[in-house]
Amino acid sequence: MMDFNSFKEIIVAEFPELTPEMLGKYEAMEALYEEWNAKINVISRKDIGGLYLHHVLHSLAIASYLKRRRPEVYSAWTEGASVLDLGTGGGFPGIPLAVMFPNVRFTLCDSVGKKIIVASEVSKALSLGNVTTVNARAESLPQVFDNVVSRAVTSLDNFYPWVKGKFSGSILYLKGGDIVPEISDMMAKNRLRAGCVSTWPVDSWLQDEYFKEKFVIEIAK
Repeated sequence: MMDFNSFKEIIVAEFPELTPEMLGKYEAMEALYEEWNAKINVISRKDIGGLYLHHVLHSLAIASYLKRRRPEVYSAWTEGASVLDLGTGGGFPGIPLAVMFPNVRFTLCDSVGKKIIVASEVSKALSLGNVTTVNARAESLPQVFDNVVSRAVTSLDNFYPWVKGKFSGSILYLKGGDIVPEISDMMAKNRLRAGCVSTWPVDSWLQDEYFKEKFVIEIAK
């Protein structure tokens, strides 16, 4: 398992622009999630010790992907954007990303009310003024966002119709395993144009065995 100091070493190397205040928020996450997970189980009890490795770092793979492969989007997020985190659960990937991108307006959405309670309370405790939490289904949200982020909520062919028409830029989806058939199914069922999907292996940044065969999948309009 990974402690905060090991986590800090990895993210400061990748994101040297992080401020002491931001790092303080990441450090505070461990106690907050332990406290809330004891009340409402949103992370496997066996896995709460893996918070930094399995949940926070995994979420921040989206930021690393943008910095390395999509610097224009990374720059836009630094200045300000709107992002929907659909199926956020206890706040992943939205809360770790909201700490890193304080000028981005994040809407954390989940259809399960008790999960949104955890995401809401953790974001309040971290004083994340750029986070709004919503207990709803994506279809009911009226606004269009710059980007959508999500972490393995369902198969891509199920997910895409939920957010179709809800974003002007792209979807950034964290998914593992054999993703090629899933991407093919999504593209065929939704008649997406050739070349609109990019994949990036997370282990090109994070060498831990946990990230083997995990990807950031970007789906452009």
